[in-house]
Amino acid sequence: MADSMASVESILAQDADRYVEDLKALLRIPSVSADTAFHDHCLSAAAETAEQLEAAGCSAEIISTAGFPIVLGRSPEVPGASTVLVYGHYDVQPPDPLDEWETPAFEPTIRDGRIYARGATDDKGQMLTHIKSVDAWTKAAGHPPINVVFVIEGEEEVGSDNLDQFLKDHREKLKADVAVISDTSMYGPDIPAITYGLRGIVACEVTLTGPSQDLHSGIFGGAIANPCNELATLIGSLHDADGRVTVEGFYDDVRSLTDQERQAFADLPFDEATFCNNIGVKAPRGEAGFTTTERRWARPTCDVNGLFGGYSGEGPKTIVPSKATAKITCRLVPDQKPEAILDALKRHLEDRLPDGVTMSFMTYHGAPAFVMDPDHPAMAAASTAIDRAFGKPPVLIREGGSIPVVASLKSILDVDTLLLGWGQNTDNLHSPNERFSLKDFQRGIHASAALWAELAK
Repeated sequence: MADSMASVESILAQDADRYVEDLKALLRIPSVSADTAFHDHCLSAAAETAEQLEAAGCSAEIISTAGFPIVLGRSPEVPGASTVLVYGHYDVQPPDPLDEWETPAFEPTIRDGRIYARGATDDKGQMLTHIKSVDAWTKAAGHPPINVVFVIEGEEEVGSDNLDQFLKDHREKLKADVAVISDTSMYGPDIPAITYGLRGIVACEVTLTGPSQDLHSGIFGGAIANPCNELATLIGSLHDADGRVTVEGFYDDVRSLTDQERQAFADLPFDEATFCNNIGVKAPRGEAGFTTTERRWARPTCDVNGLFGGYSGEGPKTIVPSKATAKITCRLVPDQKPEAILDALKRHLEDRLPDGVTMSFMTYHGAPAFVMDPDHPAMAAASTAIDRAFGKPPVLIREGGSIPVVASLKSILDVDTLLLGWGQNTDNLHSPNERFSLKDFQRGIHASAALWAELAK
């Protein structure tokens, strides 16, 4: 295995420039899943992904769904070897606002050692690291030392509506010992990381309705309930002065951090003043008794994401609005149940709803939190592989966001997921001038190739 890995590393160095050109080819395709004007481009991105899988020595199928197709790839079978399922996505976010890009979003450009384009790090560049690592193994040894299955979808940026059904329909084909996703980030520049936990999420929209239409506030104000005022009161009831969520039962199932986890978080390089300065706030704020890192990664939250009602145009308009709406999400931690949290939130609001207004409560997507046992054998393999590629072992981190597919892989396929991010949180994901360090692109390919060797042991 040592000789084979040395041959693989030789191929990685030899083909580094070709890997970048292949990445550019995929980045040139404007595969924006949210906009029907880009429909054909999404199909082209699926085809390009399949072609690159085949060039890497894999079989590749483009499988139709009710939406955009899913590309299913498979390396040559190695009987008796373990199987890894690699998930990624070929669709990207809309590039708007276009005038804030220094170079066009779908004309990949290299500046200062980074490649700039929509999808560079989310997720075309990161996903491609695993295809190219299989490519290197194919050239060096005929195939990787384990079985690698690829599931590359085209609807991640619009909710992955057809992914769960695909996983159920192809359950037998997708049996694996562990999954790998590279759609997260390193902890910081030159600080590789394994993300062992993600927060879950629930989302809802709350609308209060008072009068049947907007009314003159001079004639009716003070005599009827104002939906905007009442919604503000309800929102104010969601937290106490210490930043704790006041919804009954909200914390009942929360899994607390261990002392070891809290110490590991505290040992990570983190400067609170720099954190605040980078995002333009004067001071952090959140649940009392926890650090900023703990609040972001491992504590549940309840946030208003949007708030609207009444008149919002220029100048005054003296009305009692007919309606007011809040969009609310709760980030969840391990053991919290999405359905229970939504039910509790709804009850909290209903119990405080004043006379004179009615409430509608609409729910959206949800997913439970994820945490992987740091002692899982695949974690040790990933740590060794990353150390070989980056020259230093990874730190173990959690992230505050949610990746619903992780929960789907566990619930449908009963497989745990290694979250191995090669990008940075500062790579302008979903924003103009998205980028990906080419050094980390190549190191990601190297780490992926080494991971296949470690998992084969």
